[in-house]
Formats: sequence, C-alpha cells, structure tokens
Amino acid sequence: MKKIIVLVALFTSALSMAQSSAKAKTLLDDVYNKVKSYDNIYVDFKYALNNKEANINQETRGDVTMKGDKYLFNYLGSQQLFDGSKVYTIVPENEEVTIEAKSTEENTITPSKMLTFYKKGHNYEMDILQTIQGRKIQFVKLTPIDTNSEIKSILLGIDAETKHIYKLIETGKNGTKTTITVNSFKTNQTLSKTLFTFDEAKYKKEGYYIIRN
Repeated sequence: MKKIIVLVALFTSALSMAQSSAKAKTLLDDVYNKVKSYDNIYVDFKYALNNKEANINQETRGDVTMKGDKYLFNYLGSQQLFDGSKVYTIVPENEEVTIEAKSTEENTITPSKMLTFYKKGHNYEMDILQTIQGRKIQFVKLTPIDTNSEIKSILLGIDAETKHIYKLIETGKNGTKTTITVNSFKTNQTLSKTLFTFDEAKYKKEGYYIIRN
C-alpha cells in the first residue's frame, strides 16, 4: 500500500512539474513574441551585485537602446555600440575606443540578447506571483541545462499584463546574486538614423586613442 501511495505521489509531482513547465514555456513564448514585434526598445535599468561572504554590495544604473541586433549601451561611465558588424567600446575617462569584431560565442549574452537569452539552454518552471507597485509580476525559474554552468538559477519577473520583463535575479554557484530591475521600458521610439553609426573621425579629432582588436 505504501508503495502505491509513493508511486501516486511521484506521478502527481511529475505531472505538476510538467504543467508548470508548460505554463512557463507559454509565458516565455509570449514575452519573446512581444519583444520581437517591436521596431526598437529602450530600457533604463538598475543593476545590483551582492555577495555576503565576499562583502560585496554594489548598485549602479544603465540604459540600452536596441533595434534588431544593433544596440547602444551606456553603463559605468562607458558606452558600447554595435552597428551590426563591429563592437565599439568608448571610455571617455581614458579617452579610448576599442574596436572589435562581433563575438561568435553563442553563450555570450549581449545587450541585444538580454530580453531573449532564455530561449535556449534552460529548463524552466513557474515560480511565485507578486504584486509590486500595483503590478502583477509572475516569476519564472530558469535552471541551466549545462551542469557545468557557473549559474545556479535565474528568476525572471514578468509583468503579467504587458508581458514585459520587469526583473532578472541571477544566482551564481559562488553565492553571487545579480539583480537587474527595469525602471523604464519604451518601445518604437523615433531614433536618429546615425544612432548606431560610429564616427571615427569625430573621436580622432577629440584625441581619443583607437585600439583595434
């Protein structure tokens, strides 16, 4: 009798997990399709890095404008531009510009992938539903399929009404927790035609050192 009860419990648990995974996949597909439907996206965000054991507690902010694979990323006083071919990292403090080819590594999360990275390489299930500042935020838990990944889990908070990503909480196996909270999410903005164009002559004129990798 005990064996039958255990089997029923295991079957019920497996069924519940499968249903949770299916719901999570449906929600993530809705988010992905919503993101892909926009001509361009602007995100202003808060970035927090915490590790209690290492006594690390850092907070900063940044913003990124994305159109297809192209992006303009402002973070920690520097700017990174991808024009579809090359990546330009501009550091005003050092008066330097580093030019390099687009990364070919599939696992590299670039700003243009930050809203769609979850489509590959993860198992997922529904997590808690929270009300934050009057908004219903449904969290989905993502676990890397690769057991050698340095990431233990990712919680992706999704606005249930807009299907926009509101928060990302990444927990590393070393205890480091990275949290990205979206302060502002704008779509289909009027962008300058030269927003994703690097003007090398301008920076040379201003005395910047150009590094080509």
